[in-house]
Amino acid sequence: MEQKAKVKLHEAVRTAGLGKRYGSFWALKDCTIAVPDGSVTALVGPNGAGKTTLLKLLVGLNQQSAGTATVLGQTPSQKTEYLSEIGYLAQEIPLYGQFSALDHFAIGAHMDAGWDNELAKRRLDELKIPLNRPVGKLSGGQRAQVGLAMALAKKPKLLLLDEPVAALDPLARVDFLTSLAQAVTDAGGDLTVIMSSHLLADLERVCDHVIILAAGETQLCDEIEHVLETHKLLVGSKGVLPISDDYTVIKETRSSTATHALVRLQDPKCTVSGWHARNVDIEEIVLAYMSQSRNETTTEGGLK
Repeated sequence: MEQKAKVKLHEAVRTAGLGKRYGSFWALKDCTIAVPDGSVTALVGPNGAGKTTLLKLLVGLNQQSAGTATVLGQTPSQKTEYLSEIGYLAQEIPLYGQFSALDHFAIGAHMDAGWDNELAKRRLDELKIPLNRPVGKLSGGQRAQVGLAMALAKKPKLLLLDEPVAALDPLARVDFLTSLAQAVTDAGGDLTVIMSSHLLADLERVCDHVIILAAGETQLCDEIEHVLETHKLLVGSKGVLPISDDYTVIKETRSSTATHALVRLQDPKCTVSGWHARNVDIEEIVLAYMSQSRNETTTEGGLK
């Protein structure tokens, strides 16, 4: 489960200034990201941040209002040749309760010429999920595994997952993420995954990149290891952190005895005289960006 995808040098997804507007409301705006081929990327942010909107734009379900998106070298659309390379699993897994997993697989095989029925059945057999039982009688975790098996049976090059573990209990979440990690390993670097979720600790187990969306805008897009290296919590006994080109302040809190500032360093080796630097985890970093956006503070966002 801890094994991560091997990242190649070229990109599976690139957007520039991508936006979607509904009337006067921008559900997503100025979204600029680059997702390496073969990576597993966590898409995180609060409700209403634009995560689902971004995924729907990438899968071709929505048409952008601004900017551009390139996915696997193509412009997103509903054309068969495009969709054949994309796997998409929405939060509300589209399964028919009275149909069994085998019934769903038969539908998939009828609709997709590249469908691998044996792969789908083998995945569920390994998890001891009944193939002939109506999916409406399966547990939530089992239904999620059926949905994942169907998405993978297409043998996609890009898998888009929208909150797939949101309604699952902790054990079912672990099982789902384990299955996902195994699928990435089995693909040998030929599968790119973008998965949205609020559950940061779960995502960190299988993801090597992160995209942070807040207030409909990109706050950060980078490799998780680099994010951890360049974000530090600076602690000072008093006063205000001086303005410097060496770092960007993401969140700052002050008390009567100390000032705490989470910063993004230009150079991971940078030090600030008189301030103690502490490492932070990915959850602290994500929450800081989300808090900054909520407070309507301008941040350095976009493509790293």
